[in-house]
Amino acid sequence: MPVYEYSGFDSKGREKRGIVNADSPSAAGQKLRSQGLYPSRIAEVSGKEAAQGGLAAKGAPLFGGVRYSELIAAIRQLATLLSAGLPLLSAFDAMLAQMKGGRLNRVLARVRERVNEGASLAEALREHSRVFDQTTVALVEAGEESGTLELVMERLADFGEQRIELRRKVLSSLAYPLLMLITGIVVLFFLMTYVIPKVTKIFFEMEQALPWPTLLLIRVSDVLQQYWWIYIPGILLALALFWRLLRTRRGRELADRYALKLPLIGTLVRYSTIARFARTLGTLLSNGVPLFQALLIVRNAVSNSVLAEAVDTVAEKVRQGESMADPLARSGVFPATTVQMIDSGEQSGTLGPMLLKVADSLEGSLATSLSVATSLLEPIMILLLGSVVGFVVMAVLLPIFEMSRVVG
Repeated sequence: MPVYEYSGFDSKGREKRGIVNADSPSAAGQKLRSQGLYPSRIAEVSGKEAAQGGLAAKGAPLFGGVRYSELIAAIRQLATLLSAGLPLLSAFDAMLAQMKGGRLNRVLARVRERVNEGASLAEALREHSRVFDQTTVALVEAGEESGTLELVMERLADFGEQRIELRRKVLSSLAYPLLMLITGIVVLFFLMTYVIPKVTKIFFEMEQALPWPTLLLIRVSDVLQQYWWIYIPGILLALALFWRLLRTRRGRELADRYALKLPLIGTLVRYSTIARFARTLGTLLSNGVPLFQALLIVRNAVSNSVLAEAVDTVAEKVRQGESMADPLARSGVFPATTVQMIDSGEQSGTLGPMLLKVADSLEGSLATSLSVATSLLEPIMILLLGSVVGFVVMAVLLPIFEMSRVVG
């Protein structure tokens, strides 16, 4: 059955937007009028548009044009409705009735119609691969086969909320140092291009010999003042070239490899990537997905190419009949404690729950490392900015002191 997006007004003149399922535009209009709505526009949502989630909004983490937080909220709501005993179609109807239109609304309406036509929920989700990733589809498929779909949806919601919380912690920890850095750069640029030229002009008018710090400051100020129009496009061009390099396979591999070697940053990247690997794999295994298939799915969830290559090797060794812990240890990129916990989980038959414990442990270590990093970054940045400002002040005051001594 086609899906139509509408806009119109209710009996009190309030604007309403949303979607409706009907056989034709006229049937959609009749259905809306029976609900007390008066549509001013009805347009069919194409399958391609629904599958892609519409055009991507700017400035937000998106899955096919859908905000990840919005997607997880919908999964949580669906899990709650299923846990309350509602059938799947009724749960979709209740959820869609509360939504106010948008890309996700259109996608979920298409999913609901495919389920109504006899497809499984996993099959319906798989048709919208830009919105629902392989992990989500695999977990839903395992939940449908085992009859625990509501439990799987709750775990998916928990998984997504933990991922959002981890991202929030990282961003909030780095927000203050980044703000301080940007503010310091802006202030120094203002000093060097506007304030310093006016002050040093006095020194030149007095035809006095200047110390080397003052001469160096004047030289830097002149370069910034005269050639700023070259530096700004140059920086933008360098960033564009760097971004283009990152989009190549070789460039991405080099960036990922060096990122793991950087002090502090390498630890943060390693812990966050392995924690996501462990939590995704643990969630899949805990819901009955076979290990080899789960590793193939998780490989796409690993953002660092070096770690992804290690996961590829592990998957191949598992396919050949080896345990998971041995190739992980040989890769040299997974912490020894993590490998030991995974080995213990394999031997005890509790690999899924053990991987979730690994994820919890790594996320705790990541939070500690973030706290240490930010506590070190703040005084380091203050020291650096203070040193630069101190040099500027010294370079300005030295000629003044010499003038005072001459006059005295």
